[in-house]
Amino acid sequence: MRRRVLAAVQLAGPVALIVATALLGTLVSPSTETYFLSALVNVSIVVALYVFIGNSGVVSFGHISFVAVGAWVAGVLTVPVAEKPAVMPNLAGFLGDHTVGNVPSLALAAGVGALYALVVGLPLMRLSGLAAGIATFGVLEITHNVLQYWETIGPGLNTFSAVPETTGLLQAALAAVLAAVVAFAYQRSRFGRMLRATREDPAAARAVGVSIYRQRLVAFVLSGALAGLAGGLYVHLLPLKTDDVYLDLTFLTLAMLVIGGATSLWGAVVGALAVTGVDSVLAEAESGIHILGHAVHLKGGTRIIVIGALMAIVIILRPQGLTGGREIALPRVLRRRLLTKFSA
Repeated sequence: MRRRVLAAVQLAGPVALIVATALLGTLVSPSTETYFLSALVNVSIVVALYVFIGNSGVVSFGHISFVAVGAWVAGVLTVPVAEKPAVMPNLAGFLGDHTVGNVPSLALAAGVGALYALVVGLPLMRLSGLAAGIATFGVLEITHNVLQYWETIGPGLNTFSAVPETTGLLQAALAAVLAAVVAFAYQRSRFGRMLRATREDPAAARAVGVSIYRQRLVAFVLSGALAGLAGGLYVHLLPLKTDDVYLDLTFLTLAMLVIGGATSLWGAVVGALAVTGVDSVLAEAESGIHILGHAVHLKGGTRIIVIGALMAIVIILRPQGLTGGREIALPRVLRRRLLTKFSA
């Protein structure tokens, strides 16, 4: 019973933070609401990163590939059939002749993200360290170029247009909560514990019969599904082009995970929301804003420089991130009272 109570508290923290962000988004102007929507979508992406990177200890530079694939699947399939010849004239027959609704498109985005992660992961999950990072970066490059130049599966170099903008605060919050629940359930499962064992001591894990390859592959596929779902939300939020799901998003989401704390779900959610807030303010400052009566206009690219500097500072001064790489916990006095109540 005590373990269940503590687990409920650990999950309640990230969920409460996601819900609070969504509620705050309802109190602001429509123009500002976009930043809250982006923050919630970023939570889904960073949680997907956490499922694999946080539990395995293997850095992946290619997870935005699954976000991109999910975005393309959801985007292509929800553009009305009548508008596809004008927007994407070279689409393959099936893609050009069919349209699905919003929820089915998100489900398909998650499914294709998982399938793509399985295909990619079968050969790559045997790698570790620098080799794994370089290989996943190669996947990102391949995916980017295929989506950019193969006009039979999307708009190519053009911006996605005519995609229904259906990602609202409720849907984005529900998806972020779903991602958090799935990630939490996985980390507490037998599979999650075995994968973390391979992260802490690969030799000892092998000695007790844990297959490092199999456990990494399971986490990779699950994180691919969550990333694909996030991509579906992303394309229904903003008009996208291939560069929007490429290097900048890869850097930003990895920075969110590192700054928040890569080894905990709480760190993933905190990092996603905190860095999105900083990024949004700096993006506004690059366009020009007034603070306390003073005009502030930063040079283009300042936000990436600042976030890069923040990530370096966190790595140097607090390697485990803002949360220390731990899940949220109640103060000791409250924890004792709660455990006493439930154990009585």
